[in-house]
Amino acid sequence: MQIEVNCYAGYRGEETPRRIRLGAVTVAVCEILDRWLAPDHRYFKFLGDDGACYIVRHDSRRGCWELVFYQHREQRARPVGEAGGPPLSRPPGDQGE
Repeated sequence: MQIEVNCYAGYRGEETPRRIRLGAVTVAVCEILDRWLAPDHRYFKFLGDDGACYIVRHDSRRGCWELVFYQHREQRARPVGEAGGPPLSRPPGDQGE
């Protein structure tokens, strides 16, 4: 899905997404979680101000951005033992008290 991306060019001139527009919806980038390079693409994984996780890809040859991954905040994994997260596991044979 092609998207519109507003970027910030840092001191080295590398563009980093600051907000994306998906149709009529604008999502601000709260935190860049990861970034990596492929031969002809740059990827950014970030947390949006809506609590969702996104991965966007910049095609450096065509100069366009694409949304390649979206995970709603309620689908994001919670730490083990946290309310709503996976239960803590017990060693085999341990019945608990």
